[in-house]
Amino acid sequence: MTNSNAPNAQAQSKLWFVYIIETSDQRLYTGITTDVQRRFEQHAMGRGAKFFRGRRPVRVCYRESHPDRSSASKREWHIKQLSRRQKQQLIDQPVPSMPTYPE
Repeated sequence: MTNSNAPNAQAQSKLWFVYIIETSDQRLYTGITTDVQRRFEQHAMGRGAKFFRGRRPVRVCYRESHPDRSSASKREWHIKQLSRRQKQQLIDQPVPSMPTYPE
C-alpha cells in the first residue's frame, strides 16, 4: 500500500495538460506540462523548447487535461500529426460550458 502523503504518490495524482501555443509568426507549438502558465512563462523567457528561439509565444490557444503523463504524451503525438488546418479546427471547437445552478 502506498502512503498518499509520499512525494511519488502526489506526483502521480497531478493532472497533465496538452497545450498549443500560438507564436508571433503564427506558428502553433504543441507540448505537455503539469502547469500551463509556468510553461508558457518559461517559453516566453527563452527557456525550454528550441522551437521558441527566435519566436515569441503569444497565447495559449488550446489545452486539455489528462490523468497522467503517458496519456498526455500520446495525445501530444496525435496532435502533432495533424495538419495546421486540423489543429485550427481543434482550437476553434467550442468549449463546453459549465452547468449553472440556481442560487
